[in-house]
Amino acid sequence: MKLGIVGLPNVGKSTLFNSITKAGAECANYPFCTIEPNVGVVPVPDERLDKLTEMYHPAKTTHAVIEFVDIAGLVKGASKGEGLGNKFLSHIRETDAICEVVRCFEDSNIVHVDGSVDPIRDIETINLELIFADLETVNKRLEKAKKNLKGDKKYQEEINVLEKIKTNLENGISARTISFNEDEQKLVKDMFLLTTKPILYIANISEEQLADSENDPLVKKVKEYAAKENAEVIPLCVKIEEELSGLDDNDKKEMLQALGLDESGLDKVIKKSYDLLGLMSFLTAGEPEVRAWTIKKGTKAPEAAGKIHSDIQRGFIKAEVVSFNDLMKAGSMLEAREKGLVRSEGKDYVMQDGDIVLFKFNV
Repeated sequence: MKLGIVGLPNVGKSTLFNSITKAGAECANYPFCTIEPNVGVVPVPDERLDKLTEMYHPAKTTHAVIEFVDIAGLVKGASKGEGLGNKFLSHIRETDAICEVVRCFEDSNIVHVDGSVDPIRDIETINLELIFADLETVNKRLEKAKKNLKGDKKYQEEINVLEKIKTNLENGISARTISFNEDEQKLVKDMFLLTTKPILYIANISEEQLADSENDPLVKKVKEYAAKENAEVIPLCVKIEEELSGLDDNDKKEMLQALGLDESGLDKVIKKSYDLLGLMSFLTAGEPEVRAWTIKKGTKAPEAAGKIHSDIQRGFIKAEVVSFNDLMKAGSMLEAREKGLVRSEGKDYVMQDGDIVLFKFNV
């Protein structure tokens, strides 16, 4: 699963990416420093794996992962090919969700591409370019569907959906805010529209703003805007996150305590991004390995088994399941079994986040 980090030039986008992945993406105070997208795969923080590792002492512990793509800074006119517009849009199209960094701090040493700090203007600049790109896609599909309608009336449904999307886009409304029924959703998914992608806003603030970020006027403005799109906002100081990312665990913990924080902003971003993509983890535990496996919410047991190996899905018999919380309360798998906390589930079982599973199969 890919999550694209986007933003105008010089808002802290590549610095955030560096902090998340420690991949050393080039970062400089001028536009278009990032031309080809940098890609980093990072583990999803999961305290449950730490607890299971303490319990089982495995040879290996493997976290779920999420892929972040640092995409070139965008300018007005990208949908018409300005700057690196066409590349920018094609790179976003390849991602599953968008993480948009907006600048909410003043600093005379860091040039803003539009000359002043205004996060809502920045958000609207990017969103309008995505809307313009989607309008082009919708108009092409609409033209084709109307031609096809003469020979096949089934295209009327597609035309209705396209016209509904077009009206909203022309009014500056992203397609992600439109309600679709199940049949319409299938049509929309097939269009690969940019404004249907889930979005998370990162409000990049200064160290001085960190203590009371929830009441910061600029952060509040971003939250008000995001609420209209059913999107979420995470305020964080990218500069501090960059410092934290270079520390070992003990020093990192000390610095977080000094800042009055429970966890780093990056951990929040990674967890929230995982959730944004509609993902969750089931767990397997034993002496060889403790591991988190990524699945979509709503996945049934056989499909989850297929994540481990296709043979397990093909020969699926049942799943022995205990919730993480029940296992922790019991203290061991043996105790959990004796207390009847380990359940036997069949093919129709819908997996729950934090299920610890042993699949039974026969091939």
